[in-house]
Amino acid sequence: MAFTEFEIAEHAAVIERVFWSRRRPPLHIRDRIREGQHIEGQSVELFFVRPVWDDPTRHTEESIAKLTFVLASGVWRIFWKRADLKWHRYPARAGSADARSGVARRRSRRERVLLWVSRG
Repeated sequence: MAFTEFEIAEHAAVIERVFWSRRRPPLHIRDRIREGQHIEGQSVELFFVRPVWDDPTRHTEESIAKLTFVLASGVWRIFWKRADLKWHRYPARAGSADARSGVARRRSRRERVLLWVSRG
């Protein structure tokens, strides 16, 4: 079951407030790299858009992390994309029943989760 429009708006606001507002590319390179997210089904994918290395007129999306809400268990899971281009689940304690916590845990935990996500 996909997120409702209200849930999408809420998740996008949380992502902006706790992640992008702190991890946005510096002003001097924002014309070359920008941030974005796809919200599809029960997943939120965070990514950067940047020029292709051998053709600066084309752009590519570089995935940072994916958060997926597991309806059966009612928790959020965090994934990262490895060199094999497959999503791998972030280990231990990467699930939370609170939608906001799926993006960011308690204040101290939030910083650790977002720091990990920003390292991609």
